Amino acid sequence: MLLRSLLTLFKYSAYFKLGFLKKCLPLFSLWKTRRVSPSLSYLFIPQLYKNLALMAESKPVSVQVGEKRGCLENKEDTPSKKPKVESDPENGGGPHQDEKEEPEGEGNDVKEEDGETFADMMKHGLTELDVGILKYVSEHEGFSGILKERYSDFVVHEISKHGKIVHLDDISIPAEPEEVQEPEQQQMDTDILTEEQKKQLGELQLFKNKEDNVFIEVMDDTKEKRTMVHKAIKTLFPGLETKTEEKEGHKFIVAYHAAGKKALAITLFYPPFALLWGIEGKTTTAPRKHFWPKKRGCFCHFVLYKENKDTMDAINVLSKFLRLRPNMFSYMGTKDKRAITVQEIAVLKITAERLAHLNKCLMNLKLGNFCYKNHPLKLGELQGNHFTVVIRNISGTDEQVRQALSSLKQTGFINYYGMQRFGTTAVPTQSVGRAILRNDWNEVVDLILKPRPGAEKEFLVRCREEWAKSQDPEAALKKLPNKRCVEGQLLRGLSMYGKKNIVTAFGLIPRNNRLMYIHSYQSVVWNTMVSRRIEAFGLRAVEGDLMLRGTAAHVLSAEEAENHTIHDIVMPLPGFDVIYPTHHVGKGYKELLTADGLDIDNMRHKVKDYSLAGAYRRIIIRPSEVSWEVIQYDDPRISLVHTDFEKMENKPAPVFKTEGKHRALRMEFSLPPSTYATMAIREVLKLDTSIKKQTQLNTTWFN
Repeated sequence: MLLRSLLTLFKYSAYFKLGFLKKCLPLFSLWKTRRVSPSLSYLFIPQLYKNLALMAESKPVSVQVGEKRGCLENKEDTPSKKPKVESDPENGGGPHQDEKEEPEGEGNDVKEEDGETFADMMKHGLTELDVGILKYVSEHEGFSGILKERYSDFVVHEISKHGKIVHLDDISIPAEPEEVQEPEQQQMDTDILTEEQKKQLGELQLFKNKEDNVFIEVMDDTKEKRTMVHKAIKTLFPGLETKTEEKEGHKFIVAYHAAGKKALAITLFYPPFALLWGIEGKTTTAPRKHFWPKKRGCFCHFVLYKENKDTMDAINVLSKFLRLRPNMFSYMGTKDKRAITVQEIAVLKITAERLAHLNKCLMNLKLGNFCYKNHPLKLGELQGNHFTVVIRNISGTDEQVRQALSSLKQTGFINYYGMQRFGTTAVPTQSVGRAILRNDWNEVVDLILKPRPGAEKEFLVRCREEWAKSQDPEAALKKLPNKRCVEGQLLRGLSMYGKKNIVTAFGLIPRNNRLMYIHSYQSVVWNTMVSRRIEAFGLRAVEGDLMLRGTAAHVLSAEEAENHTIHDIVMPLPGFDVIYPTHHVGKGYKELLTADGLDIDNMRHKVKDYSLAGAYRRIIIRPSEVSWEVIQYDDPRISLVHTDFEKMENKPAPVFKTEGKHRALRMEFSLPPSTYATMAIREVLKLDTSIKKQTQLNTTWFN
């Protein structure tokens, strides 16, 4: 058995190398101290390498230098019948800055293949011009710089619904509220059971008896007396359940373990598992799952600190380790992947202690600031996000930087939808959205599955080639190791329902991803029309513009326009429940949609999910709490931001030189919901923020 255990361990050592062996050291310690027999070790080794496999499956792609360290390992989109105000339709009214908008499987993770460089692969990607991002509002001279050279150069802290910036600064377990009982009730609970019965129940609770249950005869055959016994057992012996049985004319209350013999397995194998991860194991059984103190709130709220991982990936990791469904977690917004982010999460009936244990086994994820509340979190409840951004290797002078940041603070930036919303491959998401809205389902399938140039995973390339060759969904599906990507879900639908039932097959893709396509199309239209509006009228309110009165849009008269500024003006996303500006730019909406084969007066779709109500969005956004400094450094690999985790670890803050080889701009600002930080940075640099252009900058810089 020992040999079998060792072989199982080292079978996976090629994946994890020293990191894996370090995780195995506690196991060897257990064998040495005889706390676990080597003959039993193979029973829990599969769980060990299963957890470690999570680390291998989601290893981040190292395109840039200086990554901080290796990484371990949608919200509901409801088209409203009412037009949405100041919200991102992609987020169902839940605004989230700079989130990753691209569906899984559509070229998200990129690697170099056949000697082709990342820059070469990205030459087919989109630029800002392709998605209607054309104008600036400031007059300062732009300068160059590298955005997100390292993921630690982009730090995001959520702003809660109470206006407080969320930080991770405490990983302690909160004190449990005491269950206060009346003295009379305490005495009643004690007296209702005899000492012998308490002894038997105690042994049952700890699995020290040979029987699976304890029978207590109820002599006084009244419901009130039986209720008191039931309550006394559950109060004094957590983890036990009770029921009433009748035998030979006598009534008994039967006490038993809620988890049955499974609880015994937990008792046997929980300590080895715990010690493998460096957690102090317990020799008593865990309390029954549904036991939850009445005084404790049903939801454990905590702060999630994550590095180089998007919110849904982090939630999936937590759900796997806790053996929960991901929908047990709630949050106010999703955050970037290539960044360090801090946000509040809530989970239903999971203790802070269980969550805190994860800090010892997860990498690039930290949990803390635990508290119990009686409500979950809802998308869109946040007031915004606070950003700390480092732009490296800047070329601008101190005076150019001052002018740029002063303009950002005083005037703001055009509230464009950022490049994250449109994907990174040669087939942009808005093209798929346009085909959906036109009800051209053959084109939808073709756009998603056809071969495409540029950055693609190797298995996706093989899948697309098979589809182009055979048009056989089952054959193409076999080329995919991960069937949960968008392509895999569509192919599975086509194999189940046939190529004549594309609408039904397309429905197998998660709703959030499906709606992302049409919201991407809306965003391109909005970006394009706002660029026309700025080109035509500049930064002043004019007759025919729209402003909001409550949730309704109002058309400005010439007199009203004199009393309002550009910061009051909104533009609509196309839909059946919005109005449009009455000047010539408003008429441009109809021209644009007509050219795309759509009727602006009929935005209702045969499939209800794809009917667009529309929304209103402010043209100009002014950030708050704007500050900046120009710093100098020598080593491009060092972090230039002191993160929450580093502060908790008492690591020193970065020290900046008065002179250095390189200069960087470190800026901080807060943004309201439904805005993109990259668009604020674009206004400062006056530089294309697309991956295509930024990759070219990085390639030049590192070479």
